[in-house]
Formats: sequence, C-alpha cells, structure tokens
Amino acid sequence: RLLPGQAQLLPIPLPCAEAPASVYFGLRRAAPELEGLRLLLVPDMSKNTRTDKFRRVNVDDYDENNYVDDDDGGENQIGPDEAEVEASIRQGNLNAALQAALKNPPINTKNQAVKDRAEATVVKVLTSFKSNDIEKAVQSLDKNSIDLLMKYIYKGFEKPSDNSSAILLQWHEKVLAAGGVGSVVRVLTARKTV
Repeated sequence: RLLPGQAQLLPIPLPCAEAPASVYFGLRRAAPELEGLRLLLVPDMSKNTRTDKFRRVNVDDYDENNYVDDDDGGENQIGPDEAEVEASIRQGNLNAALQAALKNPPINTKNQAVKDRAEATVVKVLTSFKSNDIEKAVQSLDKNSIDLLMKYIYKGFEKPSDNSSAILLQWHEKVLAAGGVGSVVRVLTARKTV
C-alpha cells in the first residue's frame, strides 16, 4: 500500500493517448487516497506499435537512388575480334576495321585486361586513319556507335600513347560534331565503362 505524500511514480495505463488530463482528474475524484501521489499516465498504444517487424525491412530496397550492378553476362564478353580488325587494316579498309573494333564492346565485364585490350584495338584503328578520312568514318556510324566511340576516345585520353592524344583530339572534334553535347553527357554519366 502506498502512503499519501510519497514521492513515488505510479504508472497507470490509459486506453488511448488522448486527453490524459481528464483521465488524471477523473482518477483523483474516484480515488481520493491517491491524493499527494505523483501519477505517471502511460498511454496504452496500439498493438501495431509494439511490433519490431519494421526493423527487419531494408529501406535501401525502396530507395530509387540506390544503384545495384546488374549481372548482364559480362564474363562472356571478350571484346572486338582483333584478327578481323587486323585483316581490315592490312587490306586498307579502315571503315570496316572501325566497325569491327566497335563490335562486342566489353561494357559489362569486370575483367580489366579485356577492357584494356579492346581500348588498345580501337585506338590502333583510330590512329590508322588519315586526318581527312575521319569525318567520313564518323558519318558512317549510328548514334550508339558514336557514343561508344566517344567512350573509347575518353578512355584513350586517360592512357595516352605516343602521338595518340593529337589524333584523339581530331576524332573528338568530329565525333562531337556528329553526336553533339548529348553524346559527351551520356558518356560522362554512364555507369558502365569500356
């Protein structure tokens, strides 16, 4: 039994969280022996708030900005056929060599050696062109090939070889004229690289 005037808290569950003051004064009238006690009114929350199932939900699954790499079979991508590219260069058909170099790009693979080999093949083809043939070669490409070529040009800028930067700048000028600024934006914002 609690004595009046004691400084002890007495928890009293409430049926709802509304109007705790009216419940408090109703208790004082109904039970005068509680006079002098400090009452702690605890709202009786619904059963849904007592559950902890919400803690098992991974909120990142519902975040639209959370990016997860899709496995698109990148292990099977081996890059362009170097023999076909070499044969086209030896025959003097540089447009066919460019088309062959842009086929089967290793975009989805995580194997850096395959990506480096493909980049070296494309840069070799690009450096084989004469300056006045570049525009004609770019005009023969479709939009996706232009974007892919722009990816390879930027990749070539990352690892310049002897005299490749000057040639890549000429290619960049012609590809930018054909693809526009949108091509550059698509390349720079692409998550998958060559």
